[in-house]
Order: sequence, then C-alpha cells, then structure tokens
Amino acid sequence: DRYIGMKILFVTSTRIGDAILSTGLLEHLRTKYTKAEVTIACGPAAAPLFECYPSLKKIIVLDKMVLSLHWLYLWAHSAGAFWDMIIDLRDAPITRVLFSKNRHTMRRVAGVQRRIEQISSVLGLKKIVGPKLWTNSHHEKMAEELIPNGRSVLAIGPTANWKAKTWRPEYFLELITRLIGSNGIFRDSSVMLLGRDDERPLVLGLINSIPTDRLIDLVGRVDLLTASACL
Repeated sequence: DRYIGMKILFVTSTRIGDAILSTGLLEHLRTKYTKAEVTIACGPAAAPLFECYPSLKKIIVLDKMVLSLHWLYLWAHSAGAFWDMIIDLRDAPITRVLFSKNRHTMRRVAGVQRRIEQISSVLGLKKIVGPKLWTNSHHEKMAEELIPNGRSVLAIGPTANWKAKTWRPEYFLELITRLIGSNGIFRDSSVMLLGRDDERPLVLGLINSIPTDRLIDLVGRVDLLTASACL
C-alpha cells in the first residue's frame, strides 16, 4: 500500500465549534489515505474531539501563550519529521518552515462563504464534507445508560461561549414547554440539556423548571464524545 507510513500534520481550531466543522476533512483524509498517520494540532478545549480518530498518531495541544509562543511549541514538536502533507486551517506562518511535500492552507477570502465551504475548498473538494465525530464502546455504553429506551429525546444546547450568542433561559423554557406539552409535536419526548460545567449556573433555573421525569440533565456531566454518542 503506497500510503503506509504516510505522515500528515493537520492544524485545526482552538474553538470546539470550528474544530468540529473541520472533522469532515479529517474523515476525507482517513478514507482516501487509509494507511496514513495523522498528527492533529489544536487547542485544549477541542483536543478531546479527536481522541478516537482511527488514523490518529498523536495530538499536539496548543495552549495559547504570550507572544504566540504556542506556535514555537508546535514547531518544536513537529520539526523533526518530514511531512507528506500539511493541512493548516489556521494559516500559521510556522508551518511554512516545516519540511513537507504538500502544504494546504485555509486563507481568508473576500465575500460571504460558509466556513464549512472554506474548509472543503482547502483540498479543492467539489463536495462539502460534513462533520464526523468518532466514539468508542465506552462512549456508546454511557449513552445507552443515559438515554431512556422507548422515548424520543429533544436535545437542547441552551448555552454559548459568548453572551451575545445566548438565548434567554426563559425563551428556551417557553419553547420546550410548547414542544413537549400536550399539544406539542414532541409531547412524549424527554428533554436532554447539554453544556459545559462552567455554564451550569447560567441555566440552573431552566434545569429546575423542566419536570424531573422528562429531564436528562447532562450540563457539565459528560465529556464531548459521550455527548456526541448521546446525540
């Protein structure tokens, strides 16, 4: 197999949302270069997303440092290799001095273009590659234990990392009440709430307002891949 031993460096986002959007490109690489070894560089919040990636060699966690020294950290952990391919979604200058046969970078483009389109265009793909997360039997077993059998589930993510992106808890409560009420389209559903542990105080009122026999409270209680398995 001509891809055995192929080394790919994949530099992706710090933010979880942007990192998830980039996973479609990783899945494309996995299916095209089946024997390749992929090293993924990302921020600490996004790193757990890639733990079960089948082609993973290692994860380089780039914790932001003063004077952008995290890019020097990336160089120190990748300069010793000769890369068959570098895909840099951050357009970091440091990746330009790494030894590589091919380098693909996502640059900012003028006009309005969805980020997932930008990511797909890095390799010149005509088809948009949708996100893909990889879980293992542990995450799937946890999901089976958390999600009740025989009842549909309405999943709600009531928090965000920026206040201006956050809908008010009382609006979420009104929406949930209307959806699971006697005349709602999800009247027989449980309600699964997802979010980070540090966001829990922001939605405690919402959590306490949902009937306990309908609530699956996972805010701050499961890791990212278990949340994915639950979804």
